[in-house]
Amino acid sequence: MLTVTTASDAPALDAPRGTLWYPQAAQRWFEALPIGNGRLGGMVYGGGDVERIRLSESTAWSGEPATTDVSPTALEQLPKIRELLFAGRYAEAQRLAGEHLLGAPTSFGTNLPLPEVRLDHGYGLTEEPLGYRRSLSLEDGLVSVLYESDDVAFTREVFASHPHGVIVVHESADRPGSVGFRLSFTTDGMPGCVDGPVRGVLSGDGATLVLSGRAVEERHSNGTQGVDVEIQAALNAAGGAVEVSGDTLTVSGADSVTLVIAVGTSWDGADAHARASDLVSAASAVDYADLRAAHVADHRRLMGRVSLDLGATDAEHRDLPTDLRHARFAAGAEDPELESLYFSYGRYLTMAGSREDSPLPLALQGLWNDGLASSASWTNDFHLDMNTQQNYWAAESTNLAECQEPLIRLVEGLSRSGRATASSMYGAPGWVAHTVTNAWGYSAPGRGIGWGLNVTGGAWIALQLWEHYEYGLDERFLRERAYPVFRGAAEFFLSYLVPEPEHGWLVAGPSDSPENWYLSPEGDKCSVAMGNTCDRVFIEAILRICAEAAETLDVDLELRERISHARAALPPLRVGRWGQLREWLHDFAEAEPNHRHTSHLGALYPERQIGPRSTPELARAAEVTIERKSAAEGWEQVEWVEANFTVYYARLLKGDLALRHYRSLISDTSEANLMSYSAAGVAGAQANIYSFDGNAGGSAGVAEMLLQSDGSELELLPALPSQWQNGSVRGLRARGGFTVDISWRGGRLARTRVHASIPAKTRVRYGDEVMTVSLDAGEAIDISVA
Repeated sequence: MLTVTTASDAPALDAPRGTLWYPQAAQRWFEALPIGNGRLGGMVYGGGDVERIRLSESTAWSGEPATTDVSPTALEQLPKIRELLFAGRYAEAQRLAGEHLLGAPTSFGTNLPLPEVRLDHGYGLTEEPLGYRRSLSLEDGLVSVLYESDDVAFTREVFASHPHGVIVVHESADRPGSVGFRLSFTTDGMPGCVDGPVRGVLSGDGATLVLSGRAVEERHSNGTQGVDVEIQAALNAAGGAVEVSGDTLTVSGADSVTLVIAVGTSWDGADAHARASDLVSAASAVDYADLRAAHVADHRRLMGRVSLDLGATDAEHRDLPTDLRHARFAAGAEDPELESLYFSYGRYLTMAGSREDSPLPLALQGLWNDGLASSASWTNDFHLDMNTQQNYWAAESTNLAECQEPLIRLVEGLSRSGRATASSMYGAPGWVAHTVTNAWGYSAPGRGIGWGLNVTGGAWIALQLWEHYEYGLDERFLRERAYPVFRGAAEFFLSYLVPEPEHGWLVAGPSDSPENWYLSPEGDKCSVAMGNTCDRVFIEAILRICAEAAETLDVDLELRERISHARAALPPLRVGRWGQLREWLHDFAEAEPNHRHTSHLGALYPERQIGPRSTPELARAAEVTIERKSAAEGWEQVEWVEANFTVYYARLLKGDLALRHYRSLISDTSEANLMSYSAAGVAGAQANIYSFDGNAGGSAGVAEMLLQSDGSELELLPALPSQWQNGSVRGLRARGGFTVDISWRGGRLARTRVHASIPAKTRVRYGDEVMTVSLDAGEAIDISVA
């Protein structure tokens, strides 16, 4: 039985501090440690003799805005392609769609990596120095490197300061006059890197190294389009001497050195030189201690909101280096502290890569660009058929709501640029976006058949705005920002939907179920169809949300009525011949049963159109879909699939299965630095390529196992794995303006604290027990099991 008491002064639940550490420097990108301030990122290698910091910046994009991306014959051919699909002439429709509906991006571009900052200390070491330790503190956002050489203890700290907009490197030693290195930029072995001339400038007791270049490449644009980029690295030495020699700076005999690194670009009309100069000038005028203190305070303000304790790892292994712990975990060892560390790491990367004032949201690789995605066929852009959504799955539930702001702005931009696409391609009002977008608001279909015609990509990503509203219930945000986006999307789909001949259902198409293929009755491999389940799910969501928002705001009564009629005419979700959830309107067989995509399971998550209590038959069908994918020979086990399956099983209230996939995400699709990757061999990748979505999706999956909410009910420990017998979580957020702390013992709820930020009433569920609580703004209550 659940009982409620006024919140006591019991100490807040807490968890062990999170640190990744290694006894050696990184040799590979997937061993380096990430830092970021929401715009500027770095991968820190931590060498004693040679330090390398590989830079990236969110607006370092090739390409430019374009107005010729939509096929000029699309609108004319659209009715013919629909007619062929309704007539069952799938192969012919596929051919015409490939000829007339795909986008033709000539200046799409990609985010490009920046050079490495290299610090050559000249020790000539062939092995790591004595007492070497390299670490990343998630609590403080600091990378530290400690070592001894020639009886001198050296300390290096590296961080990306959000308050000052720069990366800061500080080197010191316990013997005066021992700090020195040669500073340079290098692009050795880096594919597709922004490059340019480098010059050194001497000033006072310091100096600045400047690289001026452009973000251009020829694979995704024409080799001339792209933003201007300027990198400035300014060092200030305490004692010693600084010399400039062409494209390098040398400092020698210093007691300590502070290096400030800034990047400016011309994206959105900015002046690259002025931006970098202003940042360097402002940060260089601040003492290192104050730079560090400002960074730590700002970082802790977000990172400290949530903590997780899943139990203690055995004493023999808890202090092992992270790479060894990861290897043991992959071999089957229990390590609950590593599981909680991975959760915290996903939060760390979210806030390091996306802040409220970030100019662009997290791209496919988040903020950290290894050069592999940008030089591949799929680019380092914003994928709207799962990846970008998954990048932000952890933002609201794990108390980083403001980190969604750059994504919200991107969607607002798409709702403007997508109006021209809706009109010229479909002859429809409102707005539409498809599978991919870029820094310039691209909204046309992608250039490839099988993935490019995802007509509900814009609707899918727009759901993030509704989630942001649901968690905070900010009516001003709904009225001024979210509702115009939903209204425009609803207007488009009300015009775009057409009745299919057999049942008269309103269906979307022609479109892909990204990025999967089916076998037609004649045996042809096809992707384009009418009435795909994925489209039905996200159109239903947009129409429902638009109507609910309009009712809340008391506007657009006529539009609400039109929406009501359209929703009633949408096709139902149905079970297929193998007991699976149908992916297409007809019960087609998959051409590639092992394919990684399960777009139609968006009905389960992020939507709740399927649930084990509300629609048990469909919930079972969703589970069969997952089972069939996992069992297929050659199953494409990539990072975001494992994260997907984690949240899917959490929604299905099957915690042990959710944990199985969460553990596979860590062990099988994450590297030594715990960054998730898309495996070599998938989608044409020649090597493992870093992909941000696994890290964020994993954190979201853990949150979903411990707390679920739908706006009317909070469910406590809905999918608690049996392996997590004792633990606690502090600071998770729930829809309706709630923050929740939970502790459990012996696999059973022990105590919950619910805090309301606004006056609120909700049901609270634990298993089959349900109670209703009402709270005033700022009030907290404790709930326990009697």
